[in-house]
Amino acid sequence: MFDLQTKAGKALDVPLIVTEHYPEKLGKTVADLDVSHAKIVLGKTYFSMMTPQVKSVIKDIFGEKPQDVVLYGLESHICVEQTAIDLREQDINVYIVADCCCSRLNQDRDLALERLRQAGCVITTSESVIFDLVRDKNNPKFDAIRRLVNTTSVDMELTRNPAKL
Repeated sequence: MFDLQTKAGKALDVPLIVTEHYPEKLGKTVADLDVSHAKIVLGKTYFSMMTPQVKSVIKDIFGEKPQDVVLYGLESHICVEQTAIDLREQDINVYIVADCCCSRLNQDRDLALERLRQAGCVITTSESVIFDLVRDKNNPKFDAIRRLVNTTSVDMELTRNPAKL
């Protein structure tokens, strides 16, 4: 699912910022993803991705700050959660792509999504975000996006209890 979200973002010219937690010791987390279009790919030791370098890139792209951020990655209960909280503290709308978030344990991911909803984040799915960005079948990029989302996807085994999401 990470690949779908990343490819769709590239097709729709959505700025991508990538951070990797301590790649010198933990290895590259995005080795299988094409992130060549990213504005920055940055190693970090801070759990939140809101490092001074990322803040600078965000300012270069959006001026002061973006209105909305789409966030996905791993570990949901650590890096994604801390980043989302940092963004919400700046009054930035945060959309968490649930099927593109993972943790070593599904329970950690599910509880993180629940906490993030309570913190004011919108919990959503890849297809929902993608088609929110496309908006209209007449969008010139619709056919390319349709081909991307028509591939078979893996069920991320998100909780089946809608009250938790």
